Amino acid sequence: MPPATVARLPGYLRALEVVAAEGCVLTSSDELADRVGVTPAQLRKDLSFLGSYGVRGVGYDVAHLREQVRVVLGLADERRVVLVGVGNLGHALANYAGIAQRGFALVALVDADPRVVGTTVAGLVVQPADRLAEVVASTGATIAVLTTPATVAQDVCDRLVAAGVVGILTFAPAALRVPPHVDVRAVDVASELQILAFHEARRAATGGA
Repeated sequence: MPPATVARLPGYLRALEVVAAEGCVLTSSDELADRVGVTPAQLRKDLSFLGSYGVRGVGYDVAHLREQVRVVLGLADERRVVLVGVGNLGHALANYAGIAQRGFALVALVDADPRVVGTTVAGLVVQPADRLAEVVASTGATIAVLTTPATVAQDVCDRLVAAGVVGILTFAPAALRVPPHVDVRAVDVASELQILAFHEARRAATGGA
């Protein structure tokens, strides 16, 4: 399956969950594509990789398609997540209800600051960084969210990989090096803002065109 298609699947799943919550049993490619912001042709092509083609004149079975997308995304079983770095961003992510709503279980919080260790955030007691491997092993976490400073991000990443984590979502402004079997997704808010600033400046230079 093409990476671009994989990147669009979460949007399809989100739209299908909204459609299901509205009580719809069937949906058309036009309606679903409009909700996601892609063309109907693109949506149909993406869904064909799932073996789902809909029924002409009827559309897609919402419940069935939603389950197909969940299975392909690996969400048939709950994924256990450890969050490392319980600063302001870590606090916000720990309390984000969308994690559980999307099929993930936040099972542990870890931090190196002794002032933070032992405190309770989102119902979890923050564990010390020197117990990271033990925490990963005892909770069965396979995914980590990393919100540490850039200076320690690679070291923490290495320890997570050694402990058995195979997926890392990092907010640290640093390029992480991982072995081939580990996937890293980076979220750099500052870079995204800079890209928006670039486009705004270009529009201003061309008179808003």
